[in-house]
Amino acid sequence: MSLRVYILEPAETYIHSLKEAEQGTLLAQIQAIQSGDFASVNTKQLRGKIRELKMGSHRITYFQKRSVLYFIRGFLKKSTKTPAREIDYAENIYRQVK
Repeated sequence: MSLRVYILEPAETYIHSLKEAEQGTLLAQIQAIQSGDFASVNTKQLRGKIRELKMGSHRITYFQKRSVLYFIRGFLKKSTKTPAREIDYAENIYRQVK
């Protein structure tokens, strides 16, 4: 199983803001998810189809629609709860994807 991956501009900007080693780790985790290896990555369901990829205090919201993974936006997690605005933003993108 290999899924197509779209890393939307806000997520790409966040990934590029990280240190090179962190970028490599995060991209390797995205590749693992793409190939169907969910066991080796740390993810969490947030609401409905919206999930987050977790790497230390870094988070990338994403969802899967059909055979495509959409990585939406990254952020630095500063509290125990994911900010509602991040989940709402990802849900809005989910609704826009045809």
